[in-house]
Amino acid sequence: MSGANAPAGPVDESRILAIVERHRHRDGPLLEILHEVQGALGCVPAAAVPVIARALNLSRAEVHGVVTFYHHFRSAPPGRRVLRLCRAESCQAAGSRALERHLTGRLGIGLGETTADGRITLEAVYCLGLCACSPAAMLDQEVHGRLTPDRLDALLDAGAKVKA
Repeated sequence: MSGANAPAGPVDESRILAIVERHRHRDGPLLEILHEVQGALGCVPAAAVPVIARALNLSRAEVHGVVTFYHHFRSAPPGRRVLRLCRAESCQAAGSRALERHLTGRLGIGLGETTADGRITLEAVYCLGLCACSPAAMLDQEVHGRLTPDRLDALLDAGAKVKA
């Protein structure tokens, strides 16, 4: 991740502990807790890891391992917009690698990074369910298929509702 959006300072420990308490009664509550922390804070900041670990009687390594294993979790807040480019087989066969090169060149960032101005985070995703409309991407919560570099540019430039 780009350091442009890295959270500053410590986390609100009481807020994290309240989230832990809501899920503590479940079997294996860690994923639920991490999802809620990210939903509340925009990310799972590194400072939250020892708080969660202590509250669940886990090691920091265990919590950190889960955060870093799943692509969904991030350690820094995302940009104002999140573009997820599909890298599954169907999309690769239809040209998503060329779209990836186009995007990384245009935005000046790699996958998993955020532009210096905090405008866009570019992420990889491994299937959006639009195989018949490959290559596909999701901008914020809206999916788009049959993408080309020009259609991606239009999407980014105007926030246009470009669909399949």
